[in-house]
Amino acid sequence: MTVYSRLLRRVSTYIRQRGLLEKNKPVLVCVSGGADSVALLDVLLRAGYTCVAAHCNFHLRGEESNRDEAFVRTLCNRLNVPLEVQAFDTAGYAQEHGLSIEMAARELRYRWFDEAAQAHGCQAIAVAHHQNDQAETLLLNLRRGTGIRGLAGMRPLSPNPMAPESVPVVRPLLCTTRDYIEHYLRDKRHQDWVTDSTNSDTAITRNAIREQLRSYTKAEVEHMSQTAEYIQGYIDLLEGKETREAGLVRLYESLRGCNFAEIDKIYDALLRGEGGKTFTSKTHKATIKHKKLCVTSV
Repeated sequence: MTVYSRLLRRVSTYIRQRGLLEKNKPVLVCVSGGADSVALLDVLLRAGYTCVAAHCNFHLRGEESNRDEAFVRTLCNRLNVPLEVQAFDTAGYAQEHGLSIEMAARELRYRWFDEAAQAHGCQAIAVAHHQNDQAETLLLNLRRGTGIRGLAGMRPLSPNPMAPESVPVVRPLLCTTRDYIEHYLRDKRHQDWVTDSTNSDTAITRNAIREQLRSYTKAEVEHMSQTAEYIQGYIDLLEGKETREAGLVRLYESLRGCNFAEIDKIYDALLRGEGGKTFTSKTHKATIKHKKLCVTSV
């Protein structure tokens, strides 16, 4: 199976399991021109979703900002995807409201994303956060000091921070890593992307953490992302919510000490009622019988 089909299948399965999107409604895809958002648009289109692209020009990087906008316009024209573009005086907004540039850009884009999504009747706003971003968020929150919600990171489905009661935000790429995305675009899709030069500025805390994560293996990044998902489940259990994350944690706790590596696969097999399906670890065997999991030592 190729990287292309694996990534498409992985993202499609993730969307279905988390109930992120429906096929019969459009989705607003936020496209900066970077690898992550270009891959998100490509995968959603190939998975059969109707997409409307949205691009923000924050006018913070001079000609480079205009280059990014031109790239996204060309990409969407080639893909025949409707595109909305919004220019912002980000520095002026930041000064007027006493915000950092990063917070100003965040407020501006999420408020506008909601307006654009509503104008096109979109079911959700899709952003391109992936597992490396999740790991960065965990490390950033730990560095600042945080409680259990900070350790939960980003959820695949969440309210828009600037319009909590309106169109939700979805993150279909939280099931994969940056390396996988770039390999998919470069070697399988032969698709270019643009790079934000400020990403190399390690004076910006998140960029410094991103640089630190370069020394982590793909498996370590995945484990950090999985930890965030488990903490989301513990929060849901505490709040009495019956979510997929809560179900995974409940199963994880019941199998504590059994050394099963892929709790999510066991959980999904149980949901599907795959009688006779067996999972093994170094110490235990688990078999689904009559929609229940029977665990024995080996």
